[in-house]
Amino acid sequence: MQPIFCLRCRREIEVGHKSVAVYMFAQTVGVKPRQKSSAQRICFCPQCAVSLAMGLPPEGALNMAAWDMIRDVVSAEPSLNQAAWENLRGVVGLLGSGEDDSERAGARFRRAG
Repeated sequence: MQPIFCLRCRREIEVGHKSVAVYMFAQTVGVKPRQKSSAQRICFCPQCAVSLAMGLPPEGALNMAAWDMIRDVVSAEPSLNQAAWENLRGVVGLLGSGEDDSERAGARFRRAG
């Protein structure tokens, strides 16, 4: 079995770990005999999928179609967002839960102006 890598960040995605896969293939329509390409799979880790879905739309028709599909998947169920935050906390080790962080943030940052 081949290792799977996130298309965006190139991190390896372990078999069975959470990720988003976009499958693409091309097929002729209205042409005989019908031609069909092999399917290609593009994978994104949870962090990159959520980041892409929350960002601005990309340029290009194919990029836009994939972006719309990723947004649909990310917004349909909160479990992917949770996986992204869990992975980020493990990688960075500095992200809090969002609760009780206001006091610590005030100690690290001061207001400009």
